[in-house]
Amino acid sequence: MHIQTTTYDGKATLRLKGRFQFDSHREFRSAYEPYIADPAMRVVVVDFSGVDYLDSSALGMLLLLREKLMAVRKEAEITGAKGAVKQVLDIANFARLFRIS
Repeated sequence: MHIQTTTYDGKATLRLKGRFQFDSHREFRSAYEPYIADPAMRVVVVDFSGVDYLDSSALGMLLLLREKLMAVRKEAEITGAKGAVKQVLDIANFARLFRIS
């Protein structure tokens, strides 16, 4: 998996590309951790438009991100999910935990 990060107006966007799975853990964590401590960032957006597969460990990584952000009063959003990836997020009921667009 490859992650491209951009920031704008208090939002950090992590654009994921490829397969989001167990071996992506370190790279994903390294991509979002700087924004947890950054007081200028209020929202971390995970853009799934380039993701064609995710497994249950990826869901766990998203939950961990949400937990860390909530601890510092920040938000997590998910965007761009489609096809099988959107279906997995729907089945896991992530719309109750994340703002999904």
